[in-house]
Amino acid sequence: MGKETGFLELDRSDRKYGPVEDRIKHYKEFVVPLPESDLRAQASRCMNCGIPYCHNGCPVNNIIPDWNHLTYEGDWKNALEVLHSTNNFPEFTGRICPAPCEAACTLNIVDQAVTIKSIECAIVDRGWQEGWIAPQVPAQRTGKTVAVVGSGPAGMAAAQQLARAGHSVTVFEKNDRIGGLLRYGIPDFKMEKHLINRRAVQMEAEGVQFRTSVEVGVTISVASLKENFDAIVLAGGAEDARKLDIPGAELPGVRLAMEFLTQQNKRNAGDDEMRAAPRGSLFATGKNVVVIGGGDTGSDCVGTSIRQGAKSVTQIEIMPKPPEKEAKALSWPNWPLKLRTSSSHEEGVDRDWAILTKRVVGDNDVRGLECVRVEWVDGAMKEIEGSEFVLEAELILLAMGFVGPKKQGLVEQTGVTLDGRGNVAANVTDYQTSDPKIFACGDMRRGQSLVVWAIREGRQAARAVDEALMGATQLPR
Repeated sequence: MGKETGFLELDRSDRKYGPVEDRIKHYKEFVVPLPESDLRAQASRCMNCGIPYCHNGCPVNNIIPDWNHLTYEGDWKNALEVLHSTNNFPEFTGRICPAPCEAACTLNIVDQAVTIKSIECAIVDRGWQEGWIAPQVPAQRTGKTVAVVGSGPAGMAAAQQLARAGHSVTVFEKNDRIGGLLRYGIPDFKMEKHLINRRAVQMEAEGVQFRTSVEVGVTISVASLKENFDAIVLAGGAEDARKLDIPGAELPGVRLAMEFLTQQNKRNAGDDEMRAAPRGSLFATGKNVVVIGGGDTGSDCVGTSIRQGAKSVTQIEIMPKPPEKEAKALSWPNWPLKLRTSSSHEEGVDRDWAILTKRVVGDNDVRGLECVRVEWVDGAMKEIEGSEFVLEAELILLAMGFVGPKKQGLVEQTGVTLDGRGNVAANVTDYQTSDPKIFACGDMRRGQSLVVWAIREGRQAARAVDEALMGATQLPR
């Protein structure tokens, strides 16, 4: 597998970013791909481990050593076939997945993990370039109909798998374009949206029907879907954002991260301002911006604010600052807790940790954010006396995560049981809810998570639906 001495002869070398001074002037992707010779050399570093922990590190269980070896040999077409056998959309994960597979790589013990994510992205990009990726139209139709609610990565994966099994699949999406948070929550500079459009064309050729601007539970009832479809897959995501419960949070300059990011993505797609920002335009231009939340969504707000010309950007997090480097003996091969610096952070931001917000300062407009420093002792948070301070701010963006799916409309009308966290209750064996005709997957079932987990759940839910409808299934888990 690979070159037996490759990991001894070569160090890790990964993709680079375009210069900061150039990339902050646009919203296009700025990752610089590795040349083919370098990619094949990096693939040769795969060690042929007795136990390839990268398999378990990857939520879709990508067969990573196999396509590394095929890449090393220059057999790109077969590498693509192996890659697609577990992942419907590797061009998505090859761009925005945090790569838990690399954290689990044996070579990560010495901080020299194989560049799995870059190789994955190169394989699928090569496949599109060469015309190897084509619709997989089923030889026979089953006559069964399935409604998929939500067109994010879970809904897209479920729909594609079900269509390939021969079912008639209709995807209902409340927004005007498909993709869910892939389209409207992830900035174009991380993933351009023509990648979603290209997959949609493939899926339509496979028999999937997309119905956009149709909100199930509002535009059309759940009862109507139950009457007209043999099965329903709930893949609507976790869109109920965590609120900021402090005085002044109701001021107009305190806004949800998703509203901010969605507006800019719609502008990038060519929408006029009325369509992009029906509640009023939201810009960081010339403002002191404070982003509350230290995760990926907060990082996306940082990069977008910088591109809009913010005066300053500050990102704060309530948890303590993670260590610069993880303790390998305690964490490997699991996903480690350590400080992560994104490309957006490198573009210019002040970051601070262990900060608790107390009050939004301002009358009619936001002028600042009153905060206090905290310390964490045995998992408990305690304010540090005398540490109060005020951050200057005209725009405060809330990127504090999500607490589950929105209940009004869709979820309420289904009447399905919810779990203790407010997600739709369904197990990972049959993905069936308390209503035997309704299945659930992705963030709507598991809570806020990664795109790669959504793809996994969409694929597995499709298998469960196929088996429920037909009594048996040939779809992979």
